[in-house]
Amino acid sequence: MELRFSQVNTAEETAEVARLAAEIWHEHYVSIITVAQIDYMIEKFQSVPAITDQIHHQGYEYYLIHNGEGSTAGYMSAREEEGKLFLSKFYISKEYRGRSYASQALAFLEKLCQDRNLTHIWLTVNRDNESSIAVYKKKGFRTLRGQMADIGNGFVMDDYIMEKEIPVS
Repeated sequence: MELRFSQVNTAEETAEVARLAAEIWHEHYVSIITVAQIDYMIEKFQSVPAITDQIHHQGYEYYLIHNGEGSTAGYMSAREEEGKLFLSKFYISKEYRGRSYASQALAFLEKLCQDRNLTHIWLTVNRDNESSIAVYKKKGFRTLRGQMADIGNGFVMDDYIMEKEIPVS
């Protein structure tokens, strides 16, 4: 199924991203981190005010992922940093996983990199998020190192930094 990617520009689209974030994070991360940390991270990083600030003041671009049936299947967020693309958020709703959506979304991001002359895509992923790590590795990402970040309120993000080189066209 051919996906469509639309850049988030309106308050309604921002609200849709925040709704998806709450739904996906509570479904996917509950076996990896506590509900208290999920709630904290959603409020801090994926609430309407946080997303709005990221778009308008921090250089992030958000994209909704739409399937051919007109449903919103997920979202992603990225920004350019030092000639590379930082993939900050990449989430697909549970019912759409395993349908090559990640492959199409990563192809979209690779094309974005080529159009902008960016050499790599890099990301952080929770060390215990084995399913996502497996997808990234399958798509050509390599693990560079671990990273522990204090995000406040007694919580930390214990991640791997992964990166993929983008061929120049």
